[in-house]
Amino acid sequence: MIAGASTAQDRLRRLTMHAALVTAAALVVVPFLWIAMAAFKTQISLMMGELAFRPTLANFEEVLFSKTSDYAANYLNSVLIASVSTLAVLAIATLAAYSLGRMRWPRWTVHLILLWAVVFHMLPPITLVGAWFTMLRMVGLDSSYTGLILAHVTLNLPIAMWMMTVYIRDIPIELEEAARIDGATTPTVLWNVIVPLARPGLAATAILVFIFSWNEFAVSLNLSAKRTATVPVAVASFAQEYVIKHTAMAAAAVLSLIPALILLVVGQRHIVKGLTSGAVK
Repeated sequence: MIAGASTAQDRLRRLTMHAALVTAAALVVVPFLWIAMAAFKTQISLMMGELAFRPTLANFEEVLFSKTSDYAANYLNSVLIASVSTLAVLAIATLAAYSLGRMRWPRWTVHLILLWAVVFHMLPPITLVGAWFTMLRMVGLDSSYTGLILAHVTLNLPIAMWMMTVYIRDIPIELEEAARIDGATTPTVLWNVIVPLARPGLAATAILVFIFSWNEFAVSLNLSAKRTATVPVAVASFAQEYVIKHTAMAAAAVLSLIPALILLVVGQRHIVKGLTSGAVK
């Protein structure tokens, strides 16, 4: 009786867990499927709520090739801004993480800096936009690629520094000591020892930072102009004053997912390894 009751409880627990996982997955997948379907519908078909419809590519043609759409240029802007800011964040975060993990900082200083990094990452970016706009305007970088890149670096550097610090701490210090015995300098140790061993962490950090930068809307909306606008701003531009082009907006949203999906598929193994670094010894 006791064994049978225990088995029944285990089955109920597993069913409950599976039901919760399916529900969580549905909350993510269903909205995406709705947007993907809307991208292939006409505006009338979408408004009528038709489930059975004839797919059309007119929305993608309007987004990519219409003379009134700057989506292709905005796409290239996002690629440029996200790529450059990600590379800058990786370089700075790696150096900062090495300093925090290997230099003789007081323990409270390291903890305070990492706590600040987490708190700063939780701040709504819109609260910083006003100050950044004024600062960039004073130095002549308003509505420029450089200004947007600097803003994205500032937003993503704290979380990247936190991730890289955790990962570099797990690299055995004996490897560095052996390299220094052979006469290696600090830059040599960083490039030939730390960076190769930290590749999973670097990959995970790079992918997350790129996605954060790619999806950033509030900062890009307020600090960009028409020629420097990014993909999120371009998607929002289909909501105009007198009409909202829902299907064109859906097509633009679907196209915006391509870089993130490619990065996640290519770097999935590195993301898992990088994020779980330090969880298991």
